[in-house]
Amino acid sequence: MPPKTKFTKEQIIEVALALVKEEGIESLTARSLGKRLGTSSCPIFTVFANMDEVHQAVIQQAQQVYKGYIEKGLQERPAFKGVGMQYIQFAQYEPELFRLLFMRATPSQHIDQLLPLLDENYDLILSSVQDAYGLSTEKAQRIYLHMTIYTHGIATFLLQQSYRFTEEEVSQMLTEVFMSLLMRMKGESAHD
Repeated sequence: MPPKTKFTKEQIIEVALALVKEEGIESLTARSLGKRLGTSSCPIFTVFANMDEVHQAVIQQAQQVYKGYIEKGLQERPAFKGVGMQYIQFAQYEPELFRLLFMRATPSQHIDQLLPLLDENYDLILSSVQDAYGLSTEKAQRIYLHMTIYTHGIATFLLQQSYRFTEEEVSQMLTEVFMSLLMRMKGESAHD
């Protein structure tokens, strides 16, 4: 008869996520998780086959936390700017989850192919640009790419505590860059 489960899968994931939020993904080991649960590592393996499964569950949970930020951003007007602001806030308020999702090694690919892989919200965010500004898919993708690079740079500055931007500064910078890109894209349409 298999051993009785002492903790549910959800309880283990919740504790593992809390550990990662505080100390980073490198700290998530069977021993550290068992200690956080107040037990040995054995109960973990009555629910999970191995620590890789625990890591994957934590990544999925981190993606859900991030998705909450993006959904909040999509409710703002303009939605695309709201998403950029929320991305930066996610880096500020959930630095270890941000590192886990957006600052780990990924398979080498062209950036156009990487964005949809990095962010499961890609299609929703892309639609927010296309719909609000009447852009073709190609032009919306170009703006999205440029703005992702720009917002990731700001988020990284904040994450590394290299510089502290106010929310107003971030908002103004995102608006200026976005409007410049939008004017360029609209100008290209006029010359097509």
